[in-house]
Amino acid sequence: MSAAALIFAIQILSVIGSALTAAKLYRTGLYRRYRFFFWYFLFRIPNSTWPLFFHNFVYTKADWYFIIWVITEPITWIFHTAVVLELYRLVLEKYKGLYTLGRWAMVTGIGISVTISLVSLIPKMTRAVSEQSRWMFRYLAMERGLMLGLAIFLIFMIGFLILYTVPISRNLKIHARNYTIFFISNYLAFLLQSFFGMKVQGGLWFTWTNVLADAIAASCVFAWFFLLNPKGEEVQTSHPIISAQHERLILHQLDALNATLLKASRK
Repeated sequence: MSAAALIFAIQILSVIGSALTAAKLYRTGLYRRYRFFFWYFLFRIPNSTWPLFFHNFVYTKADWYFIIWVITEPITWIFHTAVVLELYRLVLEKYKGLYTLGRWAMVTGIGISVTISLVSLIPKMTRAVSEQSRWMFRYLAMERGLMLGLAIFLIFMIGFLILYTVPISRNLKIHARNYTIFFISNYLAFLLQSFFGMKVQGGLWFTWTNVLADAIAASCVFAWFFLLNPKGEEVQTSHPIISAQHERLILHQLDALNATLLKASRK
C-alpha cells in the first residue's frame, strides 16, 4: 500500500472514530460534562471529511483546498483553545483560585508565543515577497504561536497532575492524557512541516510525517471511544507512586495555596 493510500485509509478511520465517539458521548450523557470536547468532535466529522474529496485531485483543485483550509483552520484553533480551557477547569473544579491563575497564565503565554512568532517573520518580509505570501506567513505564524502556547500549557497541566495528587475521575485522567498526546503529536507534525515542508513537500519525509501524525490522531480518537464511559466518572483518590501520608500532605499544601489565591483575587 502506498503512503497516499495509507493516509486516505487512516483519515477514513478517523472520521468513523470521530462519529462513534460523538455518538457515545451523546448516548451516555457525557457530552454534558465535556461540552466543548463534544462540539469539537461534531465539528471534526465534516472537517475531517472534506479533505477526502480532494484525494488524488489534480493540481487545479488545490486552490479550493487552500480556501476551505483557510476558512476552517481558525475554527479548529478556537475549539482547541476551548477544549484545553475546559480540561483545565474540570481538573481544578475544586480549586477556583488555581484555575483563575492558570487561565490568566495560559492567555498571557499564548499572547507572548504569538507575538514572538510574528516578530520572527520580520527578516522574511522583504520587498520580493508578494502580498499573498505575506498574509500566508502571518497566518502560519499566528497558528504556530497559538499551538505552541497550548502545547506548553498542556504539558504544564499533565506535570501538575503528576506532581499533585488532585482527585479526578478516571474519565478526566484518560481524557487529559489522551488529548495531550493527540494535540502535541499534531502540533509537532505541523511545526516540522511549516519549517521544512516547502523544501521537502512530496518527498518521503513529508509524506511519512503525515502518516505518523494521522495514525496517532486516529488512535487517540478510538481510545476516547473505547475508554470513556459513565462508570469512569467515579472519583479516584489513590495514587500508586506516593504514600497515603505524602498524598495528604500535598493536598493540604494545595488547599492552602488555593485559599491564598482566592483571598488575593477578592481584594
